[in-house]
Amino acid sequence: MSVGIAIMGLLVGGLVGITGVGGAALLTPILMFLGISPSIAVGSDLMYNSITKFFGAIQHSRQKTVRWDIVRQLAMGSIPGAATAVVTLQFCQSIFHYQEKFMKVSLGYVLIFTACLTLFQALFYLKAKVLEDKIKTKTKVSITIILGFVLGFIVGLTSVGSGSLFAIAMLFMYRILPSQLVGTDIVHAFFLVTISALLHAGIGKVDFLLVLNLIVGSVPGVIIGSKVAAVIPTKALKIIVTLIILVSGFKLLS
Repeated sequence: MSVGIAIMGLLVGGLVGITGVGGAALLTPILMFLGISPSIAVGSDLMYNSITKFFGAIQHSRQKTVRWDIVRQLAMGSIPGAATAVVTLQFCQSIFHYQEKFMKVSLGYVLIFTACLTLFQALFYLKAKVLEDKIKTKTKVSITIILGFVLGFIVGLTSVGSGSLFAIAMLFMYRILPSQLVGTDIVHAFFLVTISALLHAGIGKVDFLLVLNLIVGSVPGVIIGSKVAAVIPTKALKIIVTLIILVSGFKLLS
C-alpha cells in the first residue's frame, strides 16, 4: 500500500507540475476512491499540502513576489472560516453522526464548482481580469475578508480550493502581476492549510504515514512535471485534468 500511495503521489505531483491544477482537487477524491475515509483523506491532504507549500512560500517570499496586504486580508477571513468548519464537524451533533457522508457530498459539490471555475479561468482569463476595476478599495477589502471566510470554510471542510479558488478570487478582486498572483496565493495557502491541518490533527483526522508516502512520491513528480511543462503545450492537458476533476465530483455525489 505504501508503494502504491507513493506512485499515486508521483502521478498526481507530475500532473500538478505540468498543468498547475490544484493537487487537493486531484488527490483527495483519489484517496477516497481507494477506500480511505473522507475525514482522514481531507485531514491528511491538508497536512501534505502544508508541507509542500512551505517550500514554495519561502521561495516566493525571498523573490519578493508576495502581496502581503492581500495575504493579510484573506487570512483575516479564511483562517476563522477554516476553524469554523472543523469546529462544526466536531461539535454539531446533527452533522457529526453523518460526518463522513456530509464531507463526501460537500467535496463532490466543491470539486464541481472548482472545476467549472478553473475551466472558466483557462478559457476566459482576459475577460476575468477587468472586473476588479469596478470595486472601490474599502469595499474590496471588506469583500476580500468575507470571501476569505467562505472559501476558508470550504478548504477546512474539504481540503480543496486553497490555491485554485483563492487565485480566481484574486483575479476578480485585484489587478496583480502573474508572479505576484502565484506568490501571494501560495503564501496565503500555506498559512491556511497549516492551520487547517493542525486543527484536523487535533481531532485525530491525519494519517501521518499516509502523508509521508505521498510526499515521497509527489516531490519528484512535481519536479519532473515542471520540466515536462517547459517542452509540451499544457493548456489542453489542463482542461482534460479539470474535466477529470469534474467527473470525480459527480461520481462522489452518485
